[in-house]
Amino acid sequence: MLIDVVDVKRIAHFSRISIKEEDIPLFLLRLNNTLSVLEKISEVNVEGVEPMVSVVPMKMVHRPDVVCDGDKVESILSNAPHVEKNFFVVPKAVE
Repeated sequence: MLIDVVDVKRIAHFSRISIKEEDIPLFLLRLNNTLSVLEKISEVNVEGVEPMVSVVPMKMVHRPDVVCDGDKVESILSNAPHVEKNFFVVPKAVE
């Protein structure tokens, strides 16, 4: 499927971009080259090929969903200037 000058102008209008008249042949060439590559890709036989989410195999590491404090309470609270009963003490923001 080849496009022509009218198609390039229409695509530019829909894309809200301005193309100088002297640049239209360049855009025409590039768009037609892109379409020819897409046509070649569409000719590839993918019968029996499973769709992929990623080219790199991804394996999810499953672990039990257990609620815990992370055993870091002491080290986290040690960064605060004021602590009471394992809570940060901050100045009142609203009276």
